Order: sequence, then structure tokens, then C-alpha cells
Amino acid sequence: MKAITITSGQELNCRFGVYRHSDLIGMPFGTKVASRNKKGFVYVLRPTPELWTLSLPHRTQILYVADIAFIISWLGIKAGSVVVEAGTGSGSFSHSVARSIGSKGHLHTFEFHKVRMEAAQLEFAAHGMADRSTLKHRNVCKEGFDLSGVADAVFLDLPAPWEAIASAKAAMKKTQTTRICCFSPCMEQVLRTVSSLNEQGFTQITMYETLLRTMDVTSTTLETPKSLDGAIAKLKMSAVRKEEKRQKQMETSRLAYEAKMAPEGDGGAEDLSRGVEGDGPRGVKRKGVESAAEALVDDARELEGPALPTKRARHDQEPSTLASSSSASTSKAQEPIPHHSTPATVVVSAPTPISIPGNRISLCKPFAEQRGHTSYLTFAILLPSIYPESEETEASSGITSTSAMAMPEIVMNGHHASAGAGSISDTFVEAEDSSMAST
Repeated sequence: MKAITITSGQELNCRFGVYRHSDLIGMPFGTKVASRNKKGFVYVLRPTPELWTLSLPHRTQILYVADIAFIISWLGIKAGSVVVEAGTGSGSFSHSVARSIGSKGHLHTFEFHKVRMEAAQLEFAAHGMADRSTLKHRNVCKEGFDLSGVADAVFLDLPAPWEAIASAKAAMKKTQTTRICCFSPCMEQVLRTVSSLNEQGFTQITMYETLLRTMDVTSTTLETPKSLDGAIAKLKMSAVRKEEKRQKQMETSRLAYEAKMAPEGDGGAEDLSRGVEGDGPRGVKRKGVESAAEALVDDARELEGPALPTKRARHDQEPSTLASSSSASTSKAQEPIPHHSTPATVVVSAPTPISIPGNRISLCKPFAEQRGHTSYLTFAILLPSIYPESEETEASSGITSTSAMAMPEIVMNGHHASAGAGSISDTFVEAEDSSMAST
């Protein structure tokens, strides 16, 4: 897939043919356009973040749709959200976020590599994202975000995300529940990130690994089912064959054991073995066992019916012979199967095929080659602060005001007796509404 800018007077020349840009101007999105030299065709598609992810110029490792969709859903990014991103890279995640936040939201994204920042800035302007995004050249691990209490969600795609978590916490809102996600390819990075998140007071720390499994869907035709009586007879015949095989094994083992335990020169053993080859009772083949096995095999063949002639034999036979053979086999199939070491009596009748409409089904199985590990996603939640910003200094120094002491009790009881208690209640209601919207 390739993204091009339609310009009058230019041509697209590829292995699928030659296309003039002037022929594409005015075409509605989704139109199938054939090449001028009749080598192929192209579809004119509306630009979307998903298509841009598949066709963008790679300046760094990028996030794909599976990770992007999961991150945006878990962070609760929606229309009007303010998102802070560290590590713009190729801009794959930035484009999806810009669409999710809409015109009322804003994206603050930071890139420490100046050349990549300038390339991303040109792409943002060309794709109409300049009014809803702010791109800065900055090393947030050392210099921080220089933001305070503005972000609803933070996404860190950095080699050392634990160095930027303190600054990310300062950039997140303190009046509602906010979320953070760290994208790390190695487990060692995850461990250090989790330690830093715990130190900064984040809760509900979880880590996910998103793996994409592509399924191969094929369509096949079911075999025309037989009649119910034929299916029952087939199952009973299978049970008979299993029982015959078990009886055969038991008889063979019994004869072998008796021949082994019989002393030499014993007439009874000779009568039992009936024609043992050689004088020794051990390590020899007995004709009696072979004859018993052959008899059981013949019985099983009688249950299965007459063997069908081979292709060459059918070719050599006359039509009359084939007809008589077919009628004989049909009449024999309708006869009861004799009782052989089993109480089941099987009656096989000629199956009557039935037709079921729509006997095509779809089967799906995973492809042999699957996309492997990309990175680990570490999520955490920052709950609203209990104390107002003006009282955080007093609380940290051990001085607690009267309203601050009363607030937890008033909130738990559901009363609004003071201004401080009312503000805390409003904070929790807003956080609940935010979580419901993300769900």
C-alpha cells in the first residue's frame, strides 16, 4: 500500500500499471480505477489513521492497530480529552489519538530527535492535525514536560520511561481519575517502570502483551449425509469390529500363554498347539494361532460385506457380472449380521441419501506464521488528590486543617456540610463518569 498526494499533471507508475493523477481527481472514495496499460487496477481510499499506519515512512519502530486500539480504549481517550505523548517517532499513534480526541481535544507530543520532529510536524500540517496538536522538540526524561495538571491521559514510548513518570504525574489532572501507559519492549524496563509507578503513588498497575492472531477462513462442502438408519448401522458395525478385534487379541494371548506354560512332551499341549513348528515351546510360531486369527479376520470381513473389486477387475468384468454382483451385495447387506462374540445384532439397509440445502460451511484456522512479540504495555491509574492544591503543602508537612480532617468522614457518609466536602464529592462523581465513558 502506498500513500500519494494527487497532483494534476503527474503520473503513478508501478507494477500494477500507469495511472494519471488527473484521472483520479474528482473520483469518489472507494472507486476502482483501471490502469491505462491494462496491467491492473487501484482503489482510491479515504485517508485514515489505520491506512497511514500501513503506509507511513518508518523513521522508528511504530505501533500497529492491535496495540493502538487497546491503548486508546484502556486510557479512556475520547472526544475532548487532553493527551500527553512522549516519543512521537513516526507518528502512527499520534494520528489515531488526534482522530479520537476530535476538534475539542488536544495532543501534546514530544520528540527528542530534531529531524524526526520536523518530519512529523510537516505530516501533521499536511493531514490537518495542526489545530489539535502541539509538537515540541524536548528530552522529557531530563527536562520534563513543562505542563501542570492538564492531561487526562499520558502515553510514554521511551527507552527509559521511569525517568519521566514524575514529570508525567505533574502534567496529569488532580481533580479526576487519570491514566498512564508505558510502551516497553523488554521485561527489565517493565520492572523498573513498575517500581517508579509505585513510588509516585499510582494504583492498579497492570501489564499486557498484545499478540495478533490472523485466522485463515476457508469454505468447504459437507459430505451428503446418509439416512439415519444407515448411520446407526454404521456405528453398530464399528462396535462389532472393535469387539471382534478385542476377542482376537484375547484368544491369541491365551493360546500363546498355554503354549508357553505347557511342559515338553505333554500330549495335551501338542493337541492344543496343533502343529507347532519345531520342538521348543518358546519363540516359535504356531499354526493353531494363525488359523484362529485367520478365522476371526474372515468373520470380520463377513460383517463388512463382500470386498469391492479393484479398478482393473471392474474394467475386465462384464456389465452383467457387475450387475449381479451389485444385486448380491445389496441383498447380503439387507440380511442380519451374524452374532460373533457380542450381543449386538446389526441390520444394514440400503442408505437413502437426503439433500440438505446450504451444506457449505466456513472453517477457520490460524496461519502457520504469526506476528510475535512487539512490546509490553504497562498501565496505571492516578486517583484524584484528597487534599486541595492549596493544602497539599500543609498535609505533607504534617499540619492538617479542620476541613481536611472532616472531608473523608463527610464524603463517606454522603453529606455536603462544607465547601471542602462538596468539592471532594464532585471530584468522585466526575471520576465515576469518566470511567463509565471509557468503558
